[in-house]
Amino acid sequence: MRDLTEGNPLKLIFLFTIPLLIGNLFQQLYNISDTVVVGQTLGVNALAAVGSTGSISFLIIGFAQGLTTGLSIITAQRFGARDLKGVRESFAASIWISLFVTIALTILSLAFVHPILRLMQTPAAIYDDAQTFISIIFAGIFASVAFNLLSNMIRGLGDSRTPLYFLIVGTVVNVILELIFILVFHMGVAGAGYATVISQLVATVLCLTYIWRHVPLLRINRQDLRAGLGQLWTHFSTGLPMGFQMSIIAIGAIVMQAALNSLGTASVASSTAASKIDQIATMPMASFGVTMATFAAQNMGAGRYERIIKGVRQTLILSSSFAIVIGALEIVFGRFLVGLFISGHDPEVLHLSQTYFNVIASTYVLLAVLFIIRNTLQGVGQQAMPTFAGIAELVMRSFAAFFLVGPLGYAGAVSAEPLAWLGSCLVLIPSYLRAIRQLHNLQYMRDHNEQTNETEGNS
Repeated sequence: MRDLTEGNPLKLIFLFTIPLLIGNLFQQLYNISDTVVVGQTLGVNALAAVGSTGSISFLIIGFAQGLTTGLSIITAQRFGARDLKGVRESFAASIWISLFVTIALTILSLAFVHPILRLMQTPAAIYDDAQTFISIIFAGIFASVAFNLLSNMIRGLGDSRTPLYFLIVGTVVNVILELIFILVFHMGVAGAGYATVISQLVATVLCLTYIWRHVPLLRINRQDLRAGLGQLWTHFSTGLPMGFQMSIIAIGAIVMQAALNSLGTASVASSTAASKIDQIATMPMASFGVTMATFAAQNMGAGRYERIIKGVRQTLILSSSFAIVIGALEIVFGRFLVGLFISGHDPEVLHLSQTYFNVIASTYVLLAVLFIIRNTLQGVGQQAMPTFAGIAELVMRSFAAFFLVGPLGYAGAVSAEPLAWLGSCLVLIPSYLRAIRQLHNLQYMRDHNEQTNETEGNS
């Protein structure tokens, strides 16, 4: 476990982020291995089928990821406050909530697969494969929720390294199983789905084993479970807004996916391949953001308010600088990298992919700012504004889908991303400036009280 309330903020943030970044990269390999294996062995239509389900998967799985991240923030705050009993009770409450949410999400997602695919105007040529793949992913929601909950809890206690090891194992298992299921057993896109779920189960079992053997702070008993039931509302009020925020963003992604589907298979395939590169390029920014949630939560619990402000300022400079460099590299080399995902190097797909990079990679600074500020606000317990920022993203993506795709075509569709980031920043930045003032006031009151107590003690 690592205490983020003492020491140089930027050094601690950087060291915490490195394993988190590597872990996130391996997390993306779950999806990238699907893309590479499916695209190279089953063709463009199969690639488009898997890619077309990405936004639907994000709607459901993203909610679970946001929820478990929110739950771990409370755990991190209690860890920062040295409330060890509260840490166990927080973990217990998180288990109850995750169990209820998993059951609900599994039933609802499987029941509405066909209506959502039809609503998204999924092309007939890829409909059956898309339905097969996403149904398997939804049936395995329990594995995704379990792994995200356990890994987020471990990170909330300051350990970003151990979940990395389990992700690496899970990713290797995923790639091996995909090759076996698709190339040996000829299971098609279903093989990619089964491989993903099984690999997440493997990572979950590893997390459970590690917690039981090495993290006594998270070993809960029946008394903790009963106490956790009494804290459900406290955790719901933090976890649900983050889950809904991710779902709101996902709804916007679904709107855009529907617009892409209307442009044809080549547009879907190009976005599927280009987005994989985009996700890798933005992982450091996303990782810094996740780190700031834990950093802010622990320091909030410890009453180190000025330390939060300093950490945010330093991380913003570092992440924004990276965004400029990686954006330029993606614009120059992105087209070549897309060729790794498709067989035959389809010229139309490559051309559309370059348009994707030109529009999106040039605005990465907005995304860097968004990640840092949104996660910091969540870490200090402010959930409303990040949720409103999600609504702003939905509005911007919908605007692009309804008003830009028609006149601009593919360029109008991909412009939805930078427009969404801009809309979110317009909400988050004023909120963060208000939060800075509040943190300054809290620090002043803390310092004043400490001085008063010291004076009274000396007298």
